[in-house]
Amino acid sequence: MPSAPSRLAFALCLITLAVNLPAPLYITYADLSGQGAAATAIAFSGYVLGVLPVLLALGGLADRVGRRPLIVAALALSMVATGLMVLAPSLHTLGLARMCLGLGTGLATATATAYMGELMGSEHGPRAATWVTASTSLGFGLGAALTSLFLLRGPSLAPGSFHLQLLLAAVAIVLVWRLPDPRPAQRTPMLRLPSYPRGSVSHGLAILLAWACSGLVIALLPGILRQHGLSAWSGFSTFCVISCGLLFQPMARRLHSRSATMAGLAILPCGYAVLAWGADSGQLGVVLLGAVAASSACYGFIYLGGLAAVNQLAGSEKTRASAGFFLLAYLGFSLPVIFTGLLSDRLGSRLALLVFGGVLLVGCVAVGLALWWSARASSRARPLPQQSHSM
Repeated sequence: MPSAPSRLAFALCLITLAVNLPAPLYITYADLSGQGAAATAIAFSGYVLGVLPVLLALGGLADRVGRRPLIVAALALSMVATGLMVLAPSLHTLGLARMCLGLGTGLATATATAYMGELMGSEHGPRAATWVTASTSLGFGLGAALTSLFLLRGPSLAPGSFHLQLLLAAVAIVLVWRLPDPRPAQRTPMLRLPSYPRGSVSHGLAILLAWACSGLVIALLPGILRQHGLSAWSGFSTFCVISCGLLFQPMARRLHSRSATMAGLAILPCGYAVLAWGADSGQLGVVLLGAVAASSACYGFIYLGGLAAVNQLAGSEKTRASAGFFLLAYLGFSLPVIFTGLLSDRLGSRLALLVFGGVLLVGCVAVGLALWWSARASSRARPLPQQSHSM
């Protein structure tokens, strides 16, 4: 029997694997429904409608019902979402499935780090966060890549990756069901609104820009790649723009949190420019290279640097401050993608990519300058060490 932390990590990977499992088929669903890029982006953003209620209103649920039931519920919701796409593949079904996935992911991630820490022991707090980050980042990217692998064998609306997720998620439910739940239920308030400590908004805006870039790759890139006969490979771009960020997390940990965020803001528009040029010209290798570069910012420097900075600024309100950080992240994951999809339908994909890139560049420069100014202000406000004067 695997260890308790390994079983939880396996479950988290299966929950997040389901999130982008159908990503390479988005353009196929749009064709079946007679819709374009904007409708695809709206269906894709159904995920955020599932996550937001958890961030805004269900912050105390884990303390009331325990950790394990939320992980089991998230696994069940991932199976429901995948089952819906097997039984009734369409863009409308995708929107409903994405809502289920958002709710499940919100429930799981709201308690995952705390639960992992309890299973490992209090002395392994940083290691618990690393396990959760690694398992979820791997799952988010692996689902799309797995579907692309099956689609390379031939077109299908229900590729083998869907059935594999259903089977493995059922196994994960059995494994999680036998996990201990060390923390007793408590009568805590359900409503815990997000908060923004002084200095944290800039980091929140940085993750908004970063996840807007990754959301665009997941939701809209398959349609652009199809123009060059490369839509079956879109899952690998999703894998690169999410999971490859893991490779850069050790480097991000060595930097000061503000420096890591600023480094990510410098890398992000460059990585996006390479990715967009590759997509527009049909160069798959360039797309993947740009996706890896963008991932270093999205899920490496900005993600870890921003979250660490927010936790440092939050004091005793870490839970609410983290919720505020992720609220901006998920807004970036949805609204800019919808607007870019509308532009793509009206003006064409090339101009939409250019407009998004221009806004991304301006946003990165503005947020980077705000962080630089904040660093200067804090250094000026820091008192000089007193010197002793001896005669």
